[in-house]
Amino acid sequence: MQPTATVLVYSDDSNTREQVRLAAGRRPAPDVPLVEFVECATPAAVVKQLDEGGIDVCVLDGEAVPMGGMGLCRQIKDEVFQCPPVLLLIGRPQDAWLATWSRAEAAVTLPVDPVEFASALASLLRQRKLQSA
Repeated sequence: MQPTATVLVYSDDSNTREQVRLAAGRRPAPDVPLVEFVECATPAAVVKQLDEGGIDVCVLDGEAVPMGGMGLCRQIKDEVFQCPPVLLLIGRPQDAWLATWSRAEAAVTLPVDPVEFASALASLLRQRKLQSA
């Protein structure tokens, strides 16, 4: 049985969640594990999933409503013990400074570019693997 990584995807928009799944595919890079997705449409669902554990990376939509991924990222970084790394989806490249404020480890712009997204996700999965080793 092959190892897997669990990626939480938060967005109120099902199309954005689908873009993330399609961009990552089953394995975003040859040297990282297969990916399983946990989808959340509300901030409360994200917090519940993180409390249950087992999440390797979070992908948060900065444009989500009613709570954007940037604010949610900052909240979980403050409240979740050993919070997994966060890849933030931002509306404009100029919003990268807000991603830094939110303490996200990486950010990519919407709409999701498959190559850029897969590269950023794979990088976070590699870092997570090194931290757990």
